[in-house]
Amino acid sequence: MELIFREDAYATSCTATVTSADERGIRLDRTVFYPNGGGQPGDTGLLRVAGATLRIVDTVKGDGPDDVLHVPEPGAALPAPSTPVEAEIDWDRRHRHMRMHTALHLVCAVLPGASITGAQVGAERSRVDFNVPTEGLDKEAIAAALNRLVAADTPVGSLWITDEELDANPELIRTLTVKPPRGHGRVRLVDIAGVDRQPCGGTHVKRLGEIGGLDVVKIENKGKQNRRVIVALRD
Repeated sequence: MELIFREDAYATSCTATVTSADERGIRLDRTVFYPNGGGQPGDTGLLRVAGATLRIVDTVKGDGPDDVLHVPEPGAALPAPSTPVEAEIDWDRRHRHMRMHTALHLVCAVLPGASITGAQVGAERSRVDFNVPTEGLDKEAIAAALNRLVAADTPVGSLWITDEELDANPELIRTLTVKPPRGHGRVRLVDIAGVDRQPCGGTHVKRLGEIGGLDVVKIENKGKQNRRVIVALRD
């Protein structure tokens, strides 16, 4: 399956062909739909099939690294294999996820050395959990640092390294519980020049200024040396 979102997060639609469809979901030969993973929700949207519209309520990973299942609304008639379709994501929702996901990388950048114990991207609020003590986490200071980075409007890029290169540079891995996405002998890094670089398979904005203003809603105590930083977009 060709994963168009991996190379172009701004592609909102594509033509495709159904390769299979069952109770788990619909497989296409190519897709713009991002599947749930890395804390980022799966895309929703539409499949246009022979004049009809099929609503996709979730997108999940299938049986392999490039296997994506488009989950239709309950009771929907499934298209037959070889059926041509047009796939279109809910762009407003996806773009908010992109802004939020990149914002969470900035939260990591302003807390250097803190290991990530969990994360969840949302359209309205997102959070990152860190293995750090409460002391030193100032909500206003973190918000100010985040918005300075956004104002700098640094480009956001990506690059690929081999599994061996990642193993030789373990400091790139900030997560304690989630392993970087592998399966091809190479790993994708999201690179914000001079700010943050870490393995990530998610979708991101092209420049930090696209995120817009950020608020740190709260910092929660989630257990011994486990703190949750919750952020929200201002618009």
